[in-house]
Amino acid sequence: MSPTLLSLTAFVAAASVFTVTPGMDTALVLRTSGASGARAGLAAAGGICLGLLVWGVGAAFGLTALLAASALGFAIVTWAGAAYLVWLGLKLLARPRVLVAEGPHRAAPGAREGFRNGLLTNLLNPKVGVFYVTSLPQFIPQGTGVAGFSLLLALVHVALTLAWFSLLVGMTVPLGRFLSQPGVVRWLDRLTGCVFLGFGLKLALAQRG
Repeated sequence: MSPTLLSLTAFVAAASVFTVTPGMDTALVLRTSGASGARAGLAAAGGICLGLLVWGVGAAFGLTALLAASALGFAIVTWAGAAYLVWLGLKLLARPRVLVAEGPHRAAPGAREGFRNGLLTNLLNPKVGVFYVTSLPQFIPQGTGVAGFSLLLALVHVALTLAWFSLLVGMTVPLGRFLSQPGVVRWLDRLTGCVFLGFGLKLALAQRG
């Protein structure tokens, strides 16, 4: 096996584990899909993947390395991301949704909001950029262009993430009637709100390694 293929295989294995590990993004996709339908869930997944791609491009060209080296830049993005997550969490706890739709003529809500939330939760999380900066170099074989191969690895991670979240969204579709019940929607919103609050506080208290 060539060094390039070996590196790609090792990265796919590592990135797969990282992707399927439950976290904030998983909670967002499941909640959005369960409360607003598959279209909104896929939109949230698309926003998350776009955020990952932005960080991946930044890592490939050294922008996130600069952010990781800047205490002020890291602090600003960290606090902005923490504030956004705490705001989302408090919003879901204070005003959980009761009904997904009210009547046959109402369009399924949540796609635009889901995409925006998915995008911002990633763009405002500098840990994603730091993860790319610290992990991608380990899978770049000698003699390979660093920027180009880093970008390839980031694209592989984005593809894995999109595939996994699409599978999760598909799994919620058969349960749509159950997940759209008012009590279940309120429970999902409050549970997701607690998850967002926890991640927001964790992000605010995080220290650079």
